[in-house]
Amino acid sequence: MALIGANELKRKLLIAVEGQPYLVLDVFFASPTARGGATMVRTRLRHVLTNAVMEKSFRSSEKFEEPDIETVPASFLYNDAEGCHFMDEKSFEQFVFSNENVGTDRGYLKDGVSLQVLKYNGEPVSLQLPQYVELTVTSTELGLRGDTAAGGATKQATLETGLVVRVPLFIKEGEVVRVSTQTGEVAGRA
Repeated sequence: MALIGANELKRKLLIAVEGQPYLVLDVFFASPTARGGATMVRTRLRHVLTNAVMEKSFRSSEKFEEPDIETVPASFLYNDAEGCHFMDEKSFEQFVFSNENVGTDRGYLKDGVSLQVLKYNGEPVSLQLPQYVELTVTSTELGLRGDTAAGGATKQATLETGLVVRVPLFIKEGEVVRVSTQTGEVAGRA
């Protein structure tokens, strides 16, 4: 495995610092003012597993290993008391994330949805949801005030996964809507 020198760092590069995987967010090279001084590389790093951000300086002569991280496609299978069950679409292995690890992302997971799983040293560590998911409206209030899209008014709706969102007045039960996994807002009918 080739080592990466501190002077070769750039944004979005994955490196191992003290045995932990980090993503480089920013890099700034500080040239020395005195003779014989070593160039310093100041960085902002985000821990891949915990998402904690830190700032750290390195000498230009320091070297880093590439962490054993890969992103693989996976499918959501089902949820039970043990947690959320997924299948790696490459190896067809099944694995489980606890309900605490999945957290609020559970509302975007329905049977068969495809997503990306981040694996560190061969073990699944985090989920990367698609930008949008399509979910069916299971219950909603009756729309009043003309049922128009131009009015901008919304009502509360419960989706098939239990997620509660705001939808335009014209959306009825049984319709499929596109929901943004970043904001939790409805982007329209599917």
